[in-house]
Amino acid sequence: MTPETPSPITMPLPSALAAVESEIARACRDARRDRASVTLIAVSKTFDADAITPVIAAGQRVFGENRVQEAKAKWPGLISAYPGIALHLIGPLQSNKAKEAVALFDAIHSIDRPSICEALAKEIVSQKRQLELFVQINTGEEPQKAGVAPGEADAFIANCREKYGLAISGLMCIPPVNDAPAPHFALTAKIAARNGLKNLSMGMSADFAVAIQFGATHVRVGSAIFGKR
Repeated sequence: MTPETPSPITMPLPSALAAVESEIARACRDARRDRASVTLIAVSKTFDADAITPVIAAGQRVFGENRVQEAKAKWPGLISAYPGIALHLIGPLQSNKAKEAVALFDAIHSIDRPSICEALAKEIVSQKRQLELFVQINTGEEPQKAGVAPGEADAFIANCREKYGLAISGLMCIPPVNDAPAPHFALTAKIAARNGLKNLSMGMSADFAVAIQFGATHVRVGSAIFGKR
């Protein structure tokens, strides 16, 4: 967020959401992009339904969660009460949670290994659901972080499509915390382009404006909307 953007900690949640929306619009103008080309995912992980409801009431309809079990505990009631909610899984997925994930989520951003591909492919067919699917790229090749190494991305994406029949719609990345994000966003965009992928899940509270400059179609913003966890 830019220095003039008010801190979400001192603002009501709807005002914080409006500030983020304003910053996204400004970044889109700077990049000569249509605001409609960027989806804001409000990352509600660790926040309960009472904290999420004002953000829904302010008009937000796309939300992100890190864990299947946490989402399963709080979202079915909210989805029932508020039509048009889209739920994105942005955290790691375990194969044994694939059935629940496919049933609950509209998009999964963390595909990164064959066992997940196999489990998701089976459940998507079984449940007759269509999800937005993103391959996670570990652009910094950090051993502690999930994701496919950049050098293995093309082959992995091809396997997702050809071996498992997954309709991959885009790529996701999380740059190393101490690195400038721009080179990581640029690398992810380059991998997406050569694989014919239009969607890029890039950018969080501190760097989503930069991500938009590099073509992000989905930005994952949590603390700038909900405050510190």
